Amino acid sequence: MTSLPPHEVRRLRSVASDDRAFADLLARRAGGEPLQYLEGTAAFGPFDLVVDGRVLIPRPETEGLWELAAGAVTDPRLVLDLCTGSGALAIALSASFPEARVIGADISSEALTVARENGLRHAPAVEWVLGDLFDALDAQLVGAFDLIVSNPPYVASSEWARLPDDVRREPRLALVSGPTGLEVLRRIASESSAWLAAGGVVVCEIGETQADPVREVFDGFASVEIRPDLQGRDRYVVAGT
Repeated sequence: MTSLPPHEVRRLRSVASDDRAFADLLARRAGGEPLQYLEGTAAFGPFDLVVDGRVLIPRPETEGLWELAAGAVTDPRLVLDLCTGSGALAIALSASFPEARVIGADISSEALTVARENGLRHAPAVEWVLGDLFDALDAQLVGAFDLIVSNPPYVASSEWARLPDDVRREPRLALVSGPTGLEVLRRIASESSAWLAAGGVVVCEIGETQADPVREVFDGFASVEIRPDLQGRDRYVVAGT
């Protein structure tokens, strides 16, 4: 009846209300709709997050970003998650630093609706703001952030058509940066120094082939380090003031 892996079939059966709903879920999954959207949730560390077509599905690589960022600073007072999407990083960092003020920002109002729902469930103190990167922030916060994290769009426009079908069901805005894939990373690098406190750190997820150009993008920082993910692929940049 279906060529889907047995574990996916079991997961869809567990969320279907009846046989008709189950058949519909199977057909949608076979048509390329992401499994997590059909289930309505995705795991991120200990958190069970609401996800749907308005947000990127959190991935293990981004859990690695959370762990790396949490170890990059000690007792931060103010933390910013740019391109927050489902709110995964902001929520996780709020748990890592319960005394910190954490802000999640996104250009998509639809994504922030999902983030707020997840925040109410897991981290009610996180603040959610709408805007294009740092444009979302109150100017009074210039020079105040101890930690800025982001899983930004870093796919080049030319790569979009080659992505797996289910990935292309996720928001293009959250994946594609522009012709080079470096456009958003370049903006974060150029604008974040003004928003960082002394000793502040920026930690971003990057594409596995972007290490060399990303080093150049962040070369204005006092320190720049490329770190691998669990598969040994270049995946993160850590830049310090």
